Amino acid sequence: MRHHLSTVFIAIALIGFGVILVLGNLGIGEISNNDLLSYFFPVFFIVIGLTILIGYVWRRYSGWMFGSFSLILGVLLLLGQLPAVNFEFTFSDILKLWPLFIVYIGFSIIGFGNRRKRSRVHVHKNGKKFYDGWKNFTIGDQDFRQPNWEVKPIDISNAVGDHYFDFTKAFIPDEEIPITIHSLAGDIRMVLPENLEFKVEAYVVAGDIHVSGQVSDGINRNLHYKTAGYNEATKKLDLYIDLKAGSIRIDQV
Repeated sequence: MRHHLSTVFIAIALIGFGVILVLGNLGIGEISNNDLLSYFFPVFFIVIGLTILIGYVWRRYSGWMFGSFSLILGVLLLLGQLPAVNFEFTFSDILKLWPLFIVYIGFSIIGFGNRRKRSRVHVHKNGKKFYDGWKNFTIGDQDFRQPNWEVKPIDISNAVGDHYFDFTKAFIPDEEIPITIHSLAGDIRMVLPENLEFKVEAYVVAGDIHVSGQVSDGINRNLHYKTAGYNEATKKLDLYIDLKAGSIRIDQV
């Protein structure tokens, strides 16, 4: 059974901190409770990397480059923290990893990682959650597809999770409505009615963007799009999406 990536994220985080505590108890890392904070960022990058790579294997993300880089960075930072390991690496050494981007370019040239992903829709175990104003989240999937849900300005900040918006089922007021999403990793899918005017600014560090037939994929990609009747319309959406790793897809039906 496939788990939600948010569940996988939490599970890997618990496993990582558990392993660190075991190493400390065995005297390998001489880890005290006061030192745990210094291991937070290495484990965080490892967890992010593993979560994205697992998502890639499940055909959920195309951000394997960002995921592998995050995993490598986290492992090196962790090794640099362990006194028993004769290895030094800190955030100041991150520029030493620049040759990895040459490796990634090589993989991209031979077509590694370029594959079509399947869109998946998730529902919360305790029922759907729908929000009518500014909200802020840390980890988890968000789902907006309740019949006749009311569209209001939304601002979402998320670490890891998928987002699904079905505006064909929504009540959309006759006004200009901003929708903003900042996410570290995940898939963002929006379905809009054909007669709804909108504009979008979409950015992704590692992944792909699909908007009404236009495609942009790779590293540090962006796509700006505006429908023909946007300027004259009174009912319209202003979409701003900033994603570090994953997929953005906006379709009109």
